[in-house]
Amino acid sequence: MTKNKGEARKFDPTFKGPIHNRGCTDVFCCILFILAILGYFAVGILAWSQGDPRKVIYPTDSRGQFCGQAGTPLEKKPLLFYFNILKCASPLTLLEFQCPTTQLCVESCPTKHMTLLKAYLNKGEQEYYKQFYTFAVAKYVSAPEILRDGLCPSMLMSSKPFTRRCLPALSTMKGGVVVVGNETIFDNGEGEKVNATDFLDASKKSNVVVEARQVAMRIFEDYTVSWYWILIGLVIAMVVSLIFIILLRYLAGIMIWVMIVMVILVIGYGIFHCAMEYRSLKGEPGSDVTIRDLGLQTDFSVYLQIRQTWLAFMIILSIVEVVVILLLIFLRKRVLIAIALIKEASRAVGHVMSSLFYPLLTFALLALVIAYWAITAVFLSTSNEQVYKVFNTTECDYSRNTCNPETFNTTNITAQCPDAECLFAFYGGETYYHKYLILFQFYNVFLFFWCANFVTALGQVTLAGAFASYYWAFKKPDDIPANPICSSLGRALRYHTGSLAFGSLILSLVQVIRVLLEYLDQKLKAAQNRFAKFLLSCLKCCFWCLEKFIKFLNRNAYIMVAIYGKSFCTSARDAFFLLMRNIIRVAVLDKVTDFLLFLGKLLIVGIVGICSFFFFSGRIKAVEQTAPSLNYYWVPILTVVVGSYLIAHGFFSVYAMCVDTLFLCFCK
Repeated sequence: MTKNKGEARKFDPTFKGPIHNRGCTDVFCCILFILAILGYFAVGILAWSQGDPRKVIYPTDSRGQFCGQAGTPLEKKPLLFYFNILKCASPLTLLEFQCPTTQLCVESCPTKHMTLLKAYLNKGEQEYYKQFYTFAVAKYVSAPEILRDGLCPSMLMSSKPFTRRCLPALSTMKGGVVVVGNETIFDNGEGEKVNATDFLDASKKSNVVVEARQVAMRIFEDYTVSWYWILIGLVIAMVVSLIFIILLRYLAGIMIWVMIVMVILVIGYGIFHCAMEYRSLKGEPGSDVTIRDLGLQTDFSVYLQIRQTWLAFMIILSIVEVVVILLLIFLRKRVLIAIALIKEASRAVGHVMSSLFYPLLTFALLALVIAYWAITAVFLSTSNEQVYKVFNTTECDYSRNTCNPETFNTTNITAQCPDAECLFAFYGGETYYHKYLILFQFYNVFLFFWCANFVTALGQVTLAGAFASYYWAFKKPDDIPANPICSSLGRALRYHTGSLAFGSLILSLVQVIRVLLEYLDQKLKAAQNRFAKFLLSCLKCCFWCLEKFIKFLNRNAYIMVAIYGKSFCTSARDAFFLLMRNIIRVAVLDKVTDFLLFLGKLLIVGIVGICSFFFFSGRIKAVEQTAPSLNYYWVPILTVVVGSYLIAHGFFSVYAMCVDTLFLCFCK
């Protein structure tokens, strides 16, 4: 034994498992964590009092009022109308996400082309035009006066609602000619002719922010019509996982080999299916288009119509299949030992059956943490005030200055810049709250990581304490405590909240640094400094490795905390030296066991994923009419697959924690 690996603990025949007479550990971190939680609640209350999620849902007019919001004067005006859509082609749209033109909430979009001057010659058209006035214009005598004060648009054109905004009803005729309502040239009401192509460019710019919202809305629609089927799929995943765990309890050896064979067969079927799809598309029009040529499409089903997609899937699955088979061949002897360890873990789980239901508590607590973080983030991001700025088309000294729409017409700005308008620009603010808003957002993210890691750590300590009670029980099950899970949970919360907070704090700091590095990477993507990119990539890699190491060390430190009741640093040191003395066993046996359990997760995900694919894609004729009509059928499939993995991971994490605890107890 080398000195740098610590001293081995001497055998103690009187030791009977987790020590009951223990004291509180890492009290300072416990107090710090409690204060941080109280501060988190304060930030949430502050955000909820200042925020307004309606800003995410409803479009706003030039005065910052919400279009179509229930209980307001604009309740029956859900659509946003642009006075001059051509101004949306300005680069300012991309910089401030706001068109430099008056915007008005309307009941319906205009359905025909006309100018204000022509409308004044026809009383019927004049009445139609009035619904697009900003104010009552009874005191105005002539159309030029109305246009001078910017009270209504100089021209209307046929439009259609898109993401609650009135955009020109553009279409393309043969030869690529862009038309709006069968017209190519328009009178803009100011004596100028405008080409329909100009409206196309303006529509693209005005829609630059809401294009992503279109995809999001389609995905939301898919969830609204398929949510109950998704729940059924997740329930099936839970039942399959539970059955698998129960069978593993009584038939561990057989189930492991069945699991290995089934994983190989499921991946093999995936390769076969991809090959059949690749072959069936041969000779089909457009199937030879490459993914690069196709570019980014909002309709993702288009990618399934080209051969290259299925070829990529087939290659990826083939690589996974080969890697799995090679690992099983070269590690076959270790696999047999790992199966024996899983058998012992199965016996432990059998004596502590309540451990199988503990992940439900972890899921509930994590869901609570995620929900609180998400709601607080939304309220923080929508807690800004309405900021108005001066917009103009000609040169003006006051351009983009902050202004007040109520007093704007009485200032000297309109005299110096006749075409200037005071329009709603964005949401911001200059109060102390708004100045430090970015710090509140950062605090929200940091506390999210800290709380999520604390919940995970609590689950690990609780399970470790319960399974350690099983391992050190001389006569099983007589010497095992009556409620090992409850006893272990009580000890963890009463004595070791500080240690859990300490370990999760260290991990959270590393995770936040990784988030900041990802943020910097996004900001520097356009930069041409190769050294900066190389340095950033190295830092990202180093902190990724550091996070993995800390997670591994924390996990084993929590096991030592559960058994001996010492502080986090002492437990982490003991666990580290213990693992160093048994590095070969740790590197091979423990990781092989993790690999076998991962194959179990993969099998459950594969079974549920394949069934959901055939159901949602309408491939099963018997239930073709039952399957919901979807924009993207991959949305519920991906949700079911991810949810199935999380459910399977929850159940198998009990086994993984049991194996790690028994392994560490054996090493001691």
